[in-house]
Amino acid sequence: MSQINRVEGGQIDRTQILKFNFDGTQYTGHPGDTLASALLANNVRLMGRSFKYHRPRGPLTAGSEEPNALVELRGGARQEPNTRATTTELYDGLWAKSQNRLGSLRFDLLAINDRLSNFLTAGFYYKTFMWPAAFWEKLYEPIIRQAAGLGSLSLKADPDDYDKGFLHCDLLIIGAGPSGLMAALTAGRSGADVILADEDFRMGGRLNSEVLSVDDQTGSDWAMTALAELASLPNVRLMPRTTILGAFDHGIYGAVERVSDHLRTPQAGKARQVLWRIYTQNAILCGGATERPIAFNNNDRPGIMLGSAVRSYVNRFGAAPAHRMAVFTNSDEGHQTARDLTGKGIKVAAVVDTRETAPLSTDFEVIAGAQVVDTRGRLGLTFIDVQMPDGSPRVIECGALAVSGGWNPNVHMTCHHGGRPVWNEKLAAFVPGPSLPPGMTVAGAARGDLSTMGALRGGAQAAKAALGLKGRLPKLPKAEDAEVSVTPFWYVEGASRAWLDQQNDVTVKDVKLSHQEGFRSVEHLKRYTTLGMATDQGKTSNMGGLAIMAEMAGKSIPEVGTTMFRPPYTPVALGALAGRSVGKDFKPVRKTPSHEWAKERGAVFVEVGNWLRAQWFPLPHETHWRESVDREVLATRRSVGVCDVTTLGKVDVQGSDAATFLNKVYCNGFAKLAVGKTRYGLMLREDGIAMDDGTAGRLAEDHFVVTTTTANAVNVYRHMEFVHQCLFPGLDVQLISTTESWAQFAVAGPNSRAVLQRIVDADYDLSNEAFPFMGCGNITVCGGLRARLFRISFSGELAYEIAVPTRYGDALMRRLMQVGAEYDITPYGTEALSVMRIEKGHAAGNELNGTTTALNLGLGRMVSQAKDSIGAVLSRREGLNEPDAFRQVGIKPVNADRETPAGAHLMAASGPVDAAHSQGYVTSACYSPNLGHHIALAFVKNGDARIGEVMRLVSPLTEYETQVEIVSAHFIDPDGERLRA
Repeated sequence: MSQINRVEGGQIDRTQILKFNFDGTQYTGHPGDTLASALLANNVRLMGRSFKYHRPRGPLTAGSEEPNALVELRGGARQEPNTRATTTELYDGLWAKSQNRLGSLRFDLLAINDRLSNFLTAGFYYKTFMWPAAFWEKLYEPIIRQAAGLGSLSLKADPDDYDKGFLHCDLLIIGAGPSGLMAALTAGRSGADVILADEDFRMGGRLNSEVLSVDDQTGSDWAMTALAELASLPNVRLMPRTTILGAFDHGIYGAVERVSDHLRTPQAGKARQVLWRIYTQNAILCGGATERPIAFNNNDRPGIMLGSAVRSYVNRFGAAPAHRMAVFTNSDEGHQTARDLTGKGIKVAAVVDTRETAPLSTDFEVIAGAQVVDTRGRLGLTFIDVQMPDGSPRVIECGALAVSGGWNPNVHMTCHHGGRPVWNEKLAAFVPGPSLPPGMTVAGAARGDLSTMGALRGGAQAAKAALGLKGRLPKLPKAEDAEVSVTPFWYVEGASRAWLDQQNDVTVKDVKLSHQEGFRSVEHLKRYTTLGMATDQGKTSNMGGLAIMAEMAGKSIPEVGTTMFRPPYTPVALGALAGRSVGKDFKPVRKTPSHEWAKERGAVFVEVGNWLRAQWFPLPHETHWRESVDREVLATRRSVGVCDVTTLGKVDVQGSDAATFLNKVYCNGFAKLAVGKTRYGLMLREDGIAMDDGTAGRLAEDHFVVTTTTANAVNVYRHMEFVHQCLFPGLDVQLISTTESWAQFAVAGPNSRAVLQRIVDADYDLSNEAFPFMGCGNITVCGGLRARLFRISFSGELAYEIAVPTRYGDALMRRLMQVGAEYDITPYGTEALSVMRIEKGHAAGNELNGTTTALNLGLGRMVSQAKDSIGAVLSRREGLNEPDAFRQVGIKPVNADRETPAGAHLMAASGPVDAAHSQGYVTSACYSPNLGHHIALAFVKNGDARIGEVMRLVSPLTEYETQVEIVSAHFIDPDGERLRA
């Protein structure tokens, strides 16, 4: 199709032809076009359907505030839904299709919803689909899910890369309109490091869209001259196609740069989008203002758009929405639109001005004191119905209508720290309030200065103040400085279907219904009607809704207030938020020091948090994982085994008050722990619930080594730092996480001492008398390599944990296997480790689940009564110490062939099986090769007193039931003779 709506001028490159496809039809455009402008140039006004009623819609705006013209771009794995046609930069080969339709865009079968609108008013979803209850899952939900949503996903992996980066500057300028450019020139010339970011691909803001003179140049030419100077300054970074998403804490601003969205595919090695974290001492918000519409009957037809958008399409893109247009306005803004249209040779049928004192014109008809009350046209505007000043009707033929209802400064980012905007009566709009994010100032239209000179002056003043520059303002270019005022006119009274939120189909009637039904708070209004909850966040609709609610409530608009503005300013692709953290890079993989050795041995690995740990070591003849695990358990208890336990959290605690500090952190005592000894410790949360367990070895009077569980390594270290910095800052103690600094191996079994004696240097005596159970110390191994040795046992066997600097971890594992060969040393993984700790009755993550107390774990006596510690007082609450509180016990099946599945519940031998009669639940379960049957750890009410009782173990979900006996949690060596051998 030819571009029949092209007009002269514009900032597009007419020497190049770009081909693109929309809904299966081929069109042409030019570099500098957006998808929306190119479609309008090709006489395509219908670009989408509304969310609820599926009414036909065309573009309302020319920017990121667009609620209607949402399309799907590209295809296959690169398919991108909900993309605004008004900001999509045209490129050769662009492929787009309309969305939110059933059938074609012209014949959407779901448009039947519009006929049912009387039944689908605001809040209908709160009142319907309630009965019959059985219909919800089978009928209502499937239908709603089928109709819900706007675009669609390909469900294929995105082939493009997204990246993240960090930037630092003295001054961040948000928006490159006249105020932003003047601020950047002022700051850049001073030598400050400046970042100028703008969401558009062509910087200049409204200077590109208006017929303006700045310093005897056109506005767009002056903008290009300013940008050329800024680009020549080494201290200024220009960032077009970059949206500042929000103002965050500590002077941080988030930004998404669309590096390759304007290309069919990104260039090799280039990201499609980059999420920047910008650190700045000062920021100037020059985000401009958004024009607001006027609500009247059927004001949503394709061809009806904001006056500022019409001027953008005509002046910047050389594309006319139609060849015969009308204007509906309440201010001089609409007359400027009419003059621009006339200057492009477009017929202006009439300017309908709500003001009785509207200025007249010799170039077009002005109907003062009139209102547009309705429109006509099935898939696009053809006529408007005008109510003349005397009340008589008049029908005017036109293909497009430009609507100007005033301007709303873009205050969103000024409120991201909880600030509220204030009302400006002159503009009939909210402007930034006094409570701004630290370091932020506002200039230009975003501040309410709507003239070009006001924006230029405000930008220069803001930069001067932000940087503390002395002297006079720089010479400002000559520009118009007309005073701007507006006579508020929000909607045409008596309209039955006047649209406010055009994406979510919210009407004036819906707002009135919200008030009638008691939803009068702005936050309730938003949620009841969905006003402002669309992808544009109400940028074109919220003010109209607030004005109507104020009228209904008999209040002023500032008394009604606004909803909270939150980041992001515009929608952000999840890919940009994820960056490179996808697939195998979703989270970092941490490998143990013996990983390569384990891989050589054919280990099966398991993810434990971010760690990749050996789960078991299968031999060639073993076909089932249980064979490997059973062998590893039996071999360790029979002779000796070795396991990499580097993943345990390790914290060095040093200082003269180290013991006092640990006495506060742990509920049991550490003040009197002797040097060379290790103690098992239990850490409680503030509320008395168990947080973590571990050990603390005292290597010197002022030096402890604390170990934590793998899962809680970060949380415990963070907790310890909080205690140090916030609760007891006066203590002389320093903390450092050394988890990655030391490779640590558990050597367990009757021959563990014999193996270690082969590598520990002769200066160190490992006999039971010299190095008893719970001993610790600094040693050397393999001829002088520094190491740490702890005689602690998780398996219940004679065992040690030996640590060396991480770089020697792989070599130590190989050396242990070499010297232990004569004892048939066996490597074991996390499964065997878990089996042995269950056999011994040790608590682990399944038991330390955030709901259990020391009493539940059988460790109640560890909570010292002689000292204060975190959580100790609240652990004594009556509710946590009831007689029938859970106690950790062991269970074994009455029939040795039966399993004891984790998660199953324990019930009395007879009686109901339901949650009310549950006596406890299984936390950890395994098959014990030493005992020859399944065993488990469980929490049972008053479990200590129920040893020997036979109960039912049930799992209703899997329809499993068996009889079990309550036994001691210590299945093997209950007296601890082995580990003290």
